[in-house]
Amino acid sequence: MPTFPRAFRWTLGAFLIVVAATWWRPLHPAEQALHHSLTVLGLVALVLVQRRRPLPYVSFLLILIFLVLHSVAARWIYSFVPYDDWASWLFGVRLNEVFGWQRNNFDRLVHLSYGLCFGPVLFFRFREAGRSIRWSALTAVEVVLSTSALYELFEWAIALTLAPEAAEAYNGQQGDMWDAQKDMAIATLGAMIAVTVTAVIARPAPIRS
Repeated sequence: MPTFPRAFRWTLGAFLIVVAATWWRPLHPAEQALHHSLTVLGLVALVLVQRRRPLPYVSFLLILIFLVLHSVAARWIYSFVPYDDWASWLFGVRLNEVFGWQRNNFDRLVHLSYGLCFGPVLFFRFREAGRSIRWSALTAVEVVLSTSALYELFEWAIALTLAPEAAEAYNGQQGDMWDAQKDMAIATLGAMIAVTVTAVIARPAPIRS
């Protein structure tokens, strides 16, 4: 079986087209490139994993869905994604007005999607290794939480290294002193939801006599 069957190649190709589109007349080229340094690392890691221990298509797709959301957010450096304009054009409503939001919350969506997308990927990888459903579920959530914390530490290092304006442009705290904690919490919540649903689906049906 080839490392990249046709469905994988088409999906990867679609992802690369989306990424290329986000670079059309970039609004914040330096900041967008900094965000995409992690995209490149993630994509390289995905290809290496796929060559050595191939992922099922659903896991491959979930990872690329997360990277698409990250790539879209990177174009507007997270803080300025015009989702309100999109919602108004599509549905005639502005989400910030409907929900009473005072900030651009697209970054929250991306952190939520991290848990929603990677939780099931980790769960199935642990199950393939012979781990129990409970162990796989708990560990998948723990990995999402710990990697979210590592990313927030990376953002802290960015804040210490770059000029204040550049650090704010990358981190996108938007004046929220609890931004890091909220991002970790929502990623963990996403993982808990996704892993719970996945574990219920994966649980073998009882044998009826």
